[in-house]
Amino acid sequence: MKFIFINIFLLVGILAHGQKIGLLKYEGGGDWYSNPTSLSNLIAFANENISTKIDAQAEEVEPDSPEIFRYPYIHMTGHGNVYFSEEAAKNLRNYMLSGGFLHADDNYGMEPYFREAIKKVFPNRELKELSSNHPIFKNKFVFENGLPKIHEHDGKPPQAFAIEDDNGRIMLLFTYESDLGNGWEDESVHNDPKEIRLKALKMGSNILKYAFLN
Repeated sequence: MKFIFINIFLLVGILAHGQKIGLLKYEGGGDWYSNPTSLSNLIAFANENISTKIDAQAEEVEPDSPEIFRYPYIHMTGHGNVYFSEEAAKNLRNYMLSGGFLHADDNYGMEPYFREAIKKVFPNRELKELSSNHPIFKNKFVFENGLPKIHEHDGKPPQAFAIEDDNGRIMLLFTYESDLGNGWEDESVHNDPKEIRLKALKMGSNILKYAFLN
């Protein structure tokens, strides 16, 4: 019943009455606050292009807080260490199994710490790479090759990994070697070409749409 309630809430609340999204304030020393202009820009783009009515500013939320259930979509990013206490891991697990969506975007250097931390959240589920034909790459804007490359770091291809629930719904999306958040930032931050920023914002909008409607 809880799962049904939350997903009806997402559909009605987001597309009709407005909603907030969250930024995960995790422990461990990693810079969870990096890319400070990214989410506000993504929200503005999504509200203009995919008919969402999201509040202009994301709100910080801690992983062990009951407030986490207020947000249909929670974003996390950073360059360094990630740590979840047992209480935080349990709360995050319940949040995602109840219909919530966590998007972790590696801002470069977070990947090994995130993979270790998420094992505490889902010890019996594995991150699996998404194929380029997954609906998340086509639900509004089409990305024939899957996750786009936004910032170059180590010459590796961009990859999207997911943990799904028992019905095949993505609960957790981990975007790696793409750096979407950098592409969402104000143009003056990284001086990215307009087409690169647009690509990042379109992919971000696809992720939001998937999170709200699944």
